[in-house]
Amino acid sequence: MCSPQVAPSPVSRDAGLVEGTELVGAFRGSGYREAPLLVQRADGQLVRLPELLYLVVRLLSEHGGGPARGGDLLAVVARDAAAASDLPLARSHIAYLLDHKLAPLGLTTYTDGTAPELAVHTPFLALKARLQLLGPAATWVVGGLLGWLFHPLAIAVVLAATGFAQWWVFANQNITQAMQDTLVDPAGVLAVLAIAVASTAFHECGHAAGCRYSGAVPGGMGFGIYLVWPAFYTDITDSYRLGRAGRLRTDLGGVYFNALFVVGLVALYAGTGWAPLLIAVLSVNLEIVQQLLPTLRFDGYYIVADAVGIPDLFRYIRPILAHRVLRRPADERLTELKRWPQIVVTVWVLVIVPVLIAELAYLAWQVPTILRADVQEIDRLLAAAADSMHPVLDGLSATARILLLLLPVAGIGAMLWHLARLVWRRAAPLRTPVAALIAGFRHPAPRVRHAAAVSLAVLAGLTFVGAAWAVTARVPEPGRTAAAALPAPRPAAVLPEPLPAPPPPATSAAPTSGTGGRTAGGHEESADDAVATEDRKPTSTRPRPRPAAPTSTNGVTPPPPATPGPPTEAPPPTSQPSTPTCTLLGILFGCP
Repeated sequence: MCSPQVAPSPVSRDAGLVEGTELVGAFRGSGYREAPLLVQRADGQLVRLPELLYLVVRLLSEHGGGPARGGDLLAVVARDAAAASDLPLARSHIAYLLDHKLAPLGLTTYTDGTAPELAVHTPFLALKARLQLLGPAATWVVGGLLGWLFHPLAIAVVLAATGFAQWWVFANQNITQAMQDTLVDPAGVLAVLAIAVASTAFHECGHAAGCRYSGAVPGGMGFGIYLVWPAFYTDITDSYRLGRAGRLRTDLGGVYFNALFVVGLVALYAGTGWAPLLIAVLSVNLEIVQQLLPTLRFDGYYIVADAVGIPDLFRYIRPILAHRVLRRPADERLTELKRWPQIVVTVWVLVIVPVLIAELAYLAWQVPTILRADVQEIDRLLAAAADSMHPVLDGLSATARILLLLLPVAGIGAMLWHLARLVWRRAAPLRTPVAALIAGFRHPAPRVRHAAAVSLAVLAGLTFVGAAWAVTARVPEPGRTAAAALPAPRPAAVLPEPLPAPPPPATSAAPTSGTGGRTAGGHEESADDAVATEDRKPTSTRPRPRPAAPTSTNGVTPPPPATPGPPTEAPPPTSQPSTPTCTLLGILFGCP
């Protein structure tokens, strides 16, 4: 085997590993035919290396890897690497590997002693704008205090208690009534939001505890932005040292702690009967369902990734679509996977990609409806807060609910913006829009033709959504806009009919509780009672005796005198009654 021709590089006495670089070893339980070799950088990111580069890093670490050994270190590493790999390696080869392979990855310095810049790799749909709240030392303490909950006996007790608590809530409690009572109570709304934040923080404690119990070292805990949604996070990068079981325990630790949180909420509700606690249980259950979805980078995504032993599933979307849909030869990234992980990842791609496209298209189609509903709900919340007897509390509740209404809209806008930027970058070689499409479809490169096709599809979709938006904005809402646009017809004068007999006095019934209406003077009046009061007329089953009509001397009955009276109002326009909606945690519910 002939050795590669390498230009001699200047060797300094300052060459070596970057301080903080640490060997991780083989990725246990991986889905690759050959287990990846991992090295952890000084900033905590993991780097996957081929066998030869990993051998060089290992020898640099074994021989001291610091700047004090200098050129002698490179010569010793070249000698040992040649003996271990059966390759004719010289000091110049090791210098070349440092300058062109390892230093750009942030693992070693350059041969002239220059420290490399640590390029940060941001995965697709990753958490951004992180702010660390607890350092690794504090997270280690939290994980140690809660790690005993992962003992098999403790897990069995918690799961049994969770199952009983869920059955008791959904089979024996009136969640609809609790929702109505919570929506009309500003303090209850704020309490549900605070409990949701506490549940999310406790979720992250579960990841830290699972990571430490499994034998890895959890990193810091903090706060970040996922797309546009605020989210907590825990750095569990060190869990890649673990096997498949340890990684899955760490991934499931979050929802496991959510289940424990539900048990605590149900116990408090059983002791107090406070309705917001029951809605908080529903909120935590929704969080568990969301976290288990394998679409975005939630816990469900990492569960699938760690189960098959492939760290980044989004990296395989393009090669799988090219191979399975476009019938192109299999990419090298696919051939390096084992058989069953390749099948699982292929199924994941072929299911998740259409689901994400359908969700994005549906959200784009529903943008006008969502905006209109949000505007109406915001107006209602502001008006209710302005007329409230507790302006500060109602104002805080309205502000929190308005933010929850605006976050999904901002998320839709962010996703559309990222998609537009992606399409724009793909179509960068093309100049004008019309010429881009024409030249793109005729371009010999398949990548440019695909970019043109995607651009045309996105342009058509945006045009369709804009047209639908314009049409739905001009179409009046049934029973509301159309009736308000046309003036009511002027009623004709109608003679008053004789009044029926007054109804017998009825016994007053006790007002029913639980309608969730506004309380005024000790009487609770619901919206349904108000509507019924407007349409109620006194009726009687026995007709009132009509007096004899006056007769004239010639036997002709004169016409009754015309008694002027107020004209009767025209009946209101018939329309389908619309139920007002209230929002809680970004979800619209029918409000009382």
